[in-house]
Amino acid sequence: MKILFQGDSITDAGRDRSDPHELGTGYPLYAAKYIRSEHPDTDFEFIDLGISGDQTINLVARLQADFIDIQPDLVSIHIGINDTWHRAETREWLDNETFEANYRKVLTEIKEKTNAKILIIEQFLLPVPDKEFFREDLNGKIDITRRLARKFADCYIPLDGLMAKACVGCEPTHWSADGVHPNENGSDFIGRLYADAFNEMLKAGKLG
Repeated sequence: MKILFQGDSITDAGRDRSDPHELGTGYPLYAAKYIRSEHPDTDFEFIDLGISGDQTINLVARLQADFIDIQPDLVSIHIGINDTWHRAETREWLDNETFEANYRKVLTEIKEKTNAKILIIEQFLLPVPDKEFFREDLNGKIDITRRLARKFADCYIPLDGLMAKACVGCEPTHWSADGVHPNENGSDFIGRLYADAFNEMLKAGKLG
């Protein structure tokens, strides 16, 4: 079974880009570990093509080579925080219509040109003071991601809410130093959620 991880730096996580099977130190590494350990009789091929700094428009540009040509059985997408962060200094936010059009293009092409099941992982932001103002843009884009997931996704991880819940009773720095990039604890947490989502799809008969 071929599983493709797609996204930005959170998915890239320092991977060796010369080897697409090298999973870096982020959540793909932990997700693969959990999935392999829980399904030892299944032959898995894990591919990480996350690229640090990517926004939704970059995924559109990479559609053919990094999605369609690979023909995965499952593709996960964790994208969107940079559509906000890269414009935070000026607060000249990317309009929601363009964000939605970019993301919709990616999902539509996957549906039309592959047989892949789609797992969407919601963008998130932990409650850190220097980035709280991101919410004025980010929340609307999370709403768009959720709406697109209802139309296109086979499974969805509502990560913004789950990370907020995980911060109850502990400091956000337990999960991430900057509120965006997960540390080892955060990566393991997301990897576990990913494996749970995989198991949910498998149980529902969505994955062969």
